[in-house]
Amino acid sequence: MATSAVTRAAEPQEFELLVEVSHLRNAKGMVHVCLTKVEAYFPDCKADARAHRLSVAANEAGELSFRHLASGSYALSVVHDENGNGKLDTFAKIPREGYGFSGNPPMRFGPPKFGEASFTLTPGRNLQVVRMRYLL
Repeated sequence: MATSAVTRAAEPQEFELLVEVSHLRNAKGMVHVCLTKVEAYFPDCKADARAHRLSVAANEAGELSFRHLASGSYALSVVHDENGNGKLDTFAKIPREGYGFSGNPPMRFGPPKFGEASFTLTPGRNLQVVRMRYLL
């Protein structure tokens, strides 16, 4: 009796990240989100040409989506730019506007390390709920 092997082409895996931003202080300004795989560029991603970025009006920032991502470990940072000047304002190095990170790591002096905020994407939809924090 002959047997036949059926070879199926591997279906491409789709990776998607939904980001739920919670506890915004108000609906003023913009929310800037940065998603990176590179520890050296976390948390601001400024020099990371491969980072994924989103900027939306704060009143539309409830749930954001990144699609067609590659597998791997990422870290996410979120800034509530209340005055819309494109940066996180500080006073004596203390943030005056809201900020948050994937995994909601405990806050110490300065931002968390990449490893404290990193997560690994799995095929399909992934969710990160980021709680905004305000110090001033």
